[in-house]
Amino acid sequence: MAKTRLILCAAATALAVALPSVGGAQNAPIGGGDAPIMWGGDRVQYSAEGFALIGRAEILQGDNRLRAERIDFKGTEADVREAEAVGGVFFVTPQQTVRGDRAHYNLANGDLTVTGQVVLNQGRNVATGGRLIYNVRSGDARWEGAGSNGRVQGVFYPNGN
Repeated sequence: MAKTRLILCAAATALAVALPSVGGAQNAPIGGGDAPIMWGGDRVQYSAEGFALIGRAEILQGDNRLRAERIDFKGTEADVREAEAVGGVFFVTPQQTVRGDRAHYNLANGDLTVTGQVVLNQGRNVATGGRLIYNVRSGDARWEGAGSNGRVQGVFYPNGN
């Protein structure tokens, strides 16, 4: 999940390059890495407050993928402050998969918050809850429960067995 910031910042750069009227993309903070950034959606919308990928929104960089029905970016292409993915959020890295209804990423503090019926898979290990807050800089995470029992639950396999 540490590459989430890279993917979201890079998406802003990619969109800025693709939209000639936006300009200034060369100064956007990419956060490291040089893998090409691929993005797509049924529509792209730009306004003074930010821009969005709408309909089958997807961002790929290297082995990481973020997919949702809509991904909104707040700020300018050179200064994206936050991103919000809504509708069937699916984030995949080589080590894990996170699914939820909504994800919010705050670039200032590095918090990625996934809400809804959150499911985290790491190999055969599975954890579920209502809200996962993961800091991409520190690696710290906090789960909150959901459902009728209000609990965070999981199944872990020691030594991958």
